[in-house]
Amino acid sequence: MYRFLFLALFILIGNLTLAQVSSKYSISFDNAVHHEAQIKATFTNFKSDVVEFRMSRSSPGRYALHEFAKNVYNVVVTDGNGKVLQASRPNPYAWQVKGHNGTINVSYTLFANHGDGTYAQIDETHAHLNVPATFMFVPELSQKEFEVTFELRSDLQWKVATQLKHVKDQTYYARDLQYFMDSPVEISNYKKRSFKVDGQDINFVLHDDLASDQDFDQYFDDVKAIVLQQKAVFGELPKFDYNEYTFLACYMPNVVGDGMEHRNSTILTTTRSLAKGGIEQNIGTVSHEFFHCWNVERIRPQSLEPFDFERANMSGELWFAEGFTNYFDNLTLVRSGVWNKEQFVNTVMGTFNYVWPAPGRQFFNPIEMSYQAPFVDAAKSVDETNRENTFISYYSYGEMLGLGLDLSLRSNNLNLDDYMKLVWKNYGSVGKFYTVEDLHKTLNHYAGETFGDTFFNKYIYKSGMPDFVALFKNVGFRLNLNEDQVDFGAHVRHNKLMDNPKIGSTAYISGLQKGDKILQVGSFTLNDMITLDMVLKKYQVNDVVTVVFERFDKIETRDVILKGGKSYSLQQIPESDVNEEMRKNQALWLDPK
Repeated sequence: MYRFLFLALFILIGNLTLAQVSSKYSISFDNAVHHEAQIKATFTNFKSDVVEFRMSRSSPGRYALHEFAKNVYNVVVTDGNGKVLQASRPNPYAWQVKGHNGTINVSYTLFANHGDGTYAQIDETHAHLNVPATFMFVPELSQKEFEVTFELRSDLQWKVATQLKHVKDQTYYARDLQYFMDSPVEISNYKKRSFKVDGQDINFVLHDDLASDQDFDQYFDDVKAIVLQQKAVFGELPKFDYNEYTFLACYMPNVVGDGMEHRNSTILTTTRSLAKGGIEQNIGTVSHEFFHCWNVERIRPQSLEPFDFERANMSGELWFAEGFTNYFDNLTLVRSGVWNKEQFVNTVMGTFNYVWPAPGRQFFNPIEMSYQAPFVDAAKSVDETNRENTFISYYSYGEMLGLGLDLSLRSNNLNLDDYMKLVWKNYGSVGKFYTVEDLHKTLNHYAGETFGDTFFNKYIYKSGMPDFVALFKNVGFRLNLNEDQVDFGAHVRHNKLMDNPKIGSTAYISGLQKGDKILQVGSFTLNDMITLDMVLKKYQVNDVVTVVFERFDKIETRDVILKGGKSYSLQQIPESDVNEEMRKNQALWLDPK
C-alpha cells in the first residue's frame, strides 16, 4: 500500500514539475546541407489574450543589435487543437496571435550559416547554435522553465554539448529565459577531455577534424595550466551550475574566429586546427574566456542586469569587464608557462603602442569608450565613421589600465590579484552587481583613499596615462620612447590611403584624406616596387617634401611637413643593473602562483 502511495506521489510531483515548463522546443536538421533547421515550439501557461512571440535582437556577451529574425521563415502558428491561427507583425522581430485556447504551437525554418559566438551555423559538419539566434520566445514566459529536444542525424554521429541541464536522451532544460539564452550548443562528432578541480568538472569539447589525440592532449595540458593559474588569482573557482564548466571549441574551416563567454561554458571558434598551428595560436582565447567565468559572468556590471534581448545593451564598465580580462589572459599565459616573458612583453607592447599614442583619448575616457560598444561590437553600418581618431577599443584600453593599476599597486607592495579577490568577495561570489563607483570604493578600501581616488580621477574619469617609465623600472624593465621616426599617420595599401589620417600626423596636417593615392614623394615616383614606407625612411622628422597625389581623378601637389610619431619599446634591464627588489617584484608579477 505504501509502495503504491509513494509511486502515486512520485508521479504527481513529476507532473507538477513538468507543468512548470512553459516553453518546449524540438529542433531537427534534415536539410543541414542547405543550412536549415526546422524548429517546433509549444508555449503554454500564459495569461494574455494576445500572445507575442519573437526572436531576440541581441545576444549575451554582445552589445550591438543583430536582428536574428532576418533568418526565420515558414512561420506557422496553431492552437493546442491544431487550429491554424493568423499571426500579425507589430514590428520586424515579433509575431502576435489571438483566439488561442491557452496553448500555441509555432513551427518555423531557420537559416544559419555563420559559426561564431553570436550567430548559428548548420551544415553537415555540425549544428553550432547560439540560442538567441535560433529559438523564438514568449516574453511573458521569461520567468518560467524551458525545455529543448535535439533530433539528431544518426548518419552524422552527432552528440550534444551544452551547459543546459540534461533531462534524458537528447532533451535539455533551463530554469528561465536568461539561462536558456546564455547556453550555447555544439552538436557534432566531437572529442572530449575533462579534469576535476575541487570536485567540479572542467570539460573541453573539441570539434576539429584534423587534430590528433596527441594534439588534443598537448593542448589540454595548456588548458589545465590556465585554469589553475586563474583559480589562483581569485583563490577559488566559481560554483558552476551542475558542477561543471565546458569549453565548446569548434576549430573548423567553415567557422568565423570568435570567443564568447557564458555562465558555465564558452564558445571558441577559429579556422586554425590544432594540427596547423592552433595549439599556439588558439590558446589566448581560452585564457580570456575562462577568466570571464569570474569577471563578467559573476563579477557582473549592474548595467547588464538583466540582459535585455529586445534592445542594445550599453555598459560603462567594459574597460574593467573586458579590458581587465584581456590583461589577465596574457598574464595567465606567462604565469602558466604557455608563453615566455619575451612573448608576453611583445604582446603587451603591441597594445601599449595602440592605446597611448591614440588621439581618441582626447574625446572619450574609458567609461565613455565602453559606451561605444553598441556601435563597434560586431555592429555593422555602411556610413563612414572617424573611429581612427575617436575610438580606442575598451578591450585594449582596459588592458593597459589593468597593467597600470597592477604595476602601481606593486610599487606599494600590493597587487591587482588581491584587488580582484576583494571585488570577487564583495560582488561576484555573493551575486551582487557592481557599478564604476563600487570599483572605486573597493580600490579605496584595498589600497587607501589617496591611491584609489588618484587612480580613478586621473585614469578612469579622465584619460591620463600612468608614469609607466617608473612603474616598469620597479619590475626590472626599461620603457623607451621613440619620436625620431617619420609617421605618415594612415594605413596605406598600393599607395592609397585606406583609412582616415590620425589627428596630428603627417597625412592629417597635410590635408590628405582616405582614398587619396600617393603618386610621388619628393623625387621618388611610387609604384609596386617603390612604396611610401620605403621612401619615408629616407627623410627625417620636420623635413619638407613635395607630395603628388590623385583625388577624385584629379592630380594635386602639396608641400608636406613630415611629422614624427610616438612609439614605445620595452627591454629587460641588464642583469648588472637590476637590484634584488626589482628581481623580486618581477617574480611576484610574472612567475607561477
